[in-house]
Amino acid sequence: MQKKSTNTVWHHATINREDRQSLNGHKSVILWFTGLSGAGKSTLANEVEALLYEKGKRTYVLDGDNIRQGLCGDLTFSDEDRVENIRRIGEVAKLMVDAGLLTLTAFISPFRAERQRVRDLVPAGDFIEVYCRCDLSVCEERDVKGLYKKARAGEISQFTGVSSTYEEPENAEVIVDTDKHSLQECAQQVIDYLVLKGIV
Repeated sequence: MQKKSTNTVWHHATINREDRQSLNGHKSVILWFTGLSGAGKSTLANEVEALLYEKGKRTYVLDGDNIRQGLCGDLTFSDEDRVENIRRIGEVAKLMVDAGLLTLTAFISPFRAERQRVRDLVPAGDFIEVYCRCDLSVCEERDVKGLYKKARAGEISQFTGVSSTYEEPENAEVIVDTDKHSLQECAQQVIDYLVLKGIV
């Protein structure tokens, strides 16, 4: 159970989320890219951001590796620390949505319960789960970081898809098959969803 700070009260800013969204000309949401290592989460999130940027939208990508360089640099890859990693990211993403940004996150985030906790942090419709579905064998073939090879050799313990569980989304808003479609096709699928929902 997460501890709550004592002797603090949430400060309501003079400029609110609605004001920022009005200035930006679009809604702010969390686009939560989830999937196995090598499924293309970061690549796709960055491609979607590039398309949104071209349209004049205000965006930011929270990348798993980058976050572990600082904010979550004290965490391991144990199940407990993975939960804490996602908790922290969820809180940051919530603040960024309040700032009026289209916030894209690229994290394996293997557990449904943790993804649901982030979803519960924001109003309904503000959390869009994008499942980067990709066959494990394809992820291993890509293995751009050499992590699967190390995991199979026993050099990395608790590696998602090999020695640690990945719980597939059951009701993702968007499912992109990154092993069957091009990067451009997958990115356009996400953009089309945002347009359909009137977000951008």
